[in-house]
Amino acid sequence: MTTLTFTDTSPAAPGQLRPAQHHPGLTLVQLNDELWRVTRPTGEVLGYLEQFRVRAGLRYRAKRFIVRQNRFIEVGEFWSMDDAIDCFGF
Repeated sequence: MTTLTFTDTSPAAPGQLRPAQHHPGLTLVQLNDELWRVTRPTGEVLGYLEQFRVRAGLRYRAKRFIVRQNRFIEVGEFWSMDDAIDCFGF
């Protein structure tokens, strides 16, 4: 299992994802090759990111956790992981 905590604001290398520049304090835990859990540093689950393949390439689906309803809702599908992570910013 891989855990990524986005607190580093140093410049990204070419092709490297740096969502901390947009939403510091998010943590992504890779659950498998195509699924990440998005949390706050406190451990509160915000949702999930799913990666899936389509004919044109890779897509990312953001699912947000709604605490009051105890369920997930699909926020959208995106061509970049960074855009999908933007759904979890405040």
